[in-house]
Amino acid sequence: MSSRRIGTGWAPYFFLGPFLAIFLIFGIFPILFSLYLMFHIWDPVQGLGSMEYVGLENITFALEDPLMWTSLENTIWLAVASGVPQHLVAIPLAYLINEYLGRYRDVAMGAYFVPYITSTVAISIMFTTLFSTDYGAVNAALQSLATWEPLALIVPAENIDWLGKPETVKPVLAFVVFWRYVGFNTILYVAALQSIPKDLYEAARIDGAKEFKIFWFITLPQLKPMMYFGVILSLIGGLQLFEEPFIITGGRGGPEYSGMTTAMYMYRTAFEFNDYGLASAISWLLFLVIAVLTWLTNRAFKPKGGLA
Repeated sequence: MSSRRIGTGWAPYFFLGPFLAIFLIFGIFPILFSLYLMFHIWDPVQGLGSMEYVGLENITFALEDPLMWTSLENTIWLAVASGVPQHLVAIPLAYLINEYLGRYRDVAMGAYFVPYITSTVAISIMFTTLFSTDYGAVNAALQSLATWEPLALIVPAENIDWLGKPETVKPVLAFVVFWRYVGFNTILYVAALQSIPKDLYEAARIDGAKEFKIFWFITLPQLKPMMYFGVILSLIGGLQLFEEPFIITGGRGGPEYSGMTTAMYMYRTAFEFNDYGLASAISWLLFLVIAVLTWLTNRAFKPKGGLA
């Protein structure tokens, strides 16, 4: 009887064993190894025996590298320029979908969710084509608008080299990221809106409240927990941007590295320059930036006078 009980007691661990083994090998070990590697110089071609301890040299070099700060500045700029509009558009859009589309609500939500599940490569190629200097649809549309006299002084008469100038690369990248993820945030806010008690809206309308006041004083406060969740996701995702800038700029970061993100810089350091120690240091510095900004966001969303 006792042996049977022991065997039954070990059953959960037996079934969890494969997951735990995979998690330890592909999750915990790479994190710990990168932390260890941060203090070493290593040429993987020569094997583990070529590791050389250098202390804080990799961290110091990363902090003194101008390209590191350029990439971090680009990353923060892209995170803000693409993340803030996502929520400014997604919240009122979710409100309109939830309140006025009725039986077409699911169709609209599905349509807005399509960019999120579409391949990053396909999206990047599509926008690279749209913003092409000579054959892009964006320049073609601007040229058509330039023929209209009221807009002739505003719209440029010549084609814009969207991906060839430092001042235009970042806005293009921010727009691509915004377009891809605004639908995802809209779905989050629609789900949150559906959880708000209808009694609050009915009571407000009985008291004569207008739609804007209902939205401002009832909807927005009730959405605050989901806003916090969405902003955190946008912040973490924005600071780890890699695929869209990498593909659109051809992996080089664009002119004058204006589209180089920190994740791209880390990738090139490791896989182009074979400096895995420095790449590990960059990754942990990026982690520190994400952790600090996440903490600040948490403080910003914390209720005034709430418990610490």
